[in-house]
Amino acid sequence: MLDSTLTSQLSSYLAMLRQPIRLIASLDDSAKAGEMRELLGEIAALSDKVSFDESGSDARKPSFVIAKEGETSGVRFAAIPLGHEFTSLVLALLWTGGHPPKVEPEVIEQIKALEGEHRFEVYMSLSCHNCPDVVQAASLMAIVNPNIQTVVIDGGLFQEEVERRQVLAVPLMYRNGEVFGSGRMLLEEIVAKLDVKSDEREAARLNEKDPFDVLIVGGGPAGAAAAVYAARKGIRVGVAAERFGGQVNDTMAIENYISVLETDGPKFAAALEAQVRHYDVDIMNLQRADKLLPASEPGGLIEVQLANGGTLKSKTVILSTGARWRNVNVPGEQEYKNKGVAYCPHCDGPLFKGKRVSVIGGGNSGVEAAIDLAGLVAHVTLVEFADALKADAVLVSKLKSLPNVTIHVNAQTTEITGTDGKVNGLRYKDRVSGVETLVELEGVFVQIGLVPNTEWLKGDVNLSRFGEIEIDAKGHTNVPGVFAAGDCTTVPYKQIVIAAGDGSKAALSAFDYLIRQPVVLDAVDA
Repeated sequence: MLDSTLTSQLSSYLAMLRQPIRLIASLDDSAKAGEMRELLGEIAALSDKVSFDESGSDARKPSFVIAKEGETSGVRFAAIPLGHEFTSLVLALLWTGGHPPKVEPEVIEQIKALEGEHRFEVYMSLSCHNCPDVVQAASLMAIVNPNIQTVVIDGGLFQEEVERRQVLAVPLMYRNGEVFGSGRMLLEEIVAKLDVKSDEREAARLNEKDPFDVLIVGGGPAGAAAAVYAARKGIRVGVAAERFGGQVNDTMAIENYISVLETDGPKFAAALEAQVRHYDVDIMNLQRADKLLPASEPGGLIEVQLANGGTLKSKTVILSTGARWRNVNVPGEQEYKNKGVAYCPHCDGPLFKGKRVSVIGGGNSGVEAAIDLAGLVAHVTLVEFADALKADAVLVSKLKSLPNVTIHVNAQTTEITGTDGKVNGLRYKDRVSGVETLVELEGVFVQIGLVPNTEWLKGDVNLSRFGEIEIDAKGHTNVPGVFAAGDCTTVPYKQIVIAAGDGSKAALSAFDYLIRQPVVLDAVDA
């Protein structure tokens, strides 16, 4: 199961175990159970601190639990955690074996203090790049707090269960039998959702912070670059981000960032955060901005009010809130979101194996999604509003060569239909003939561009008719001391490298603004 590279890596990691652990398998006669037996046997052979037996009797077969020596409960994998989940497997082994997690001590204490019984079921797919964050968070909670149980379930391995529960998007997290959350969630976000008093405590902590010289709202490529450039000036810098890395976290392959030949979104986002943390930057994650209050007088402090009730103050502010996937805004989209309507083909594509799906959008994102899905599903119907596909010619040529793809241009999506709580079709109108057609299918992937995250700024800074923050060549907004950068602005071409450059530019502009402010002397100095 493990190639020589993975075997070598795992052997090195297992040397870090501080106490013995058990791998207890619940197996049947299936081929997948044989693969799981082989994997667990290989792991146990790499360390004398790991034992393996098949004494488990869990209802989900095949599955295995990672437990401390002398115990029978721990993190359970109803999966063969390779691919994107190999790191999750390694971390679960290390944490169970006593190796400390790289998590802030206050978060660990918060997990330990959670009251009540929490039974988590995390549905994932091995090709999902957002799933490991949720898997690892739920695993750590189960290891730290004995009142928490976690089972990680591969939707592709337990398809009957997925069908029964209508799991049509991953990651999907159940708690005590009820849906707890869907999509990528950070450990701190999950813990905060369980700890009902966390917002109040967090708001009080934020209110006590001293004013910043530069406060950056948003932690994507633009925000990260702004933080690095500002911090290198030796001034007080803070970053308030809803999730560090922003939409980069949802990007599968990055192959056009100069000097980085190839990487993926989560790795790139982690590298951004690591570089920002290298400097003395106050990173405040899971913070959603709610209101911008410009300075009441020239040279005064600007305030940013947060959704949890906290307020941050700063001499300058850089807005880098990025953008999100655009909705198609037709009947059925919201009703069937995560019930057949999806936005990430890499994450959710495997859940539609052998089924019929549609992709809305004929740009690069839509065509790439259709090509990706065509290798998994029975048939792909691509629907494009314009009279031609807008994607790069090489992508269009590849798409047209696929036998299980149908392309409709001049096609206006009018409705996503469904029954029994899940999608069963897509209706579109031919913009030339006016004829409406219903395509029977099980999934719809929306890929029609981005919407800037600027609704909270209406009336405070000038926005374009598309909702983008209007800036000049140096990143200035119309508000003194407030700058903006990245996908939330009027700068054309929404690309990572452009956002990073604009973030750097905004930081330099903010510093230039600061050094040109009049010096206020104390009465004694005067």
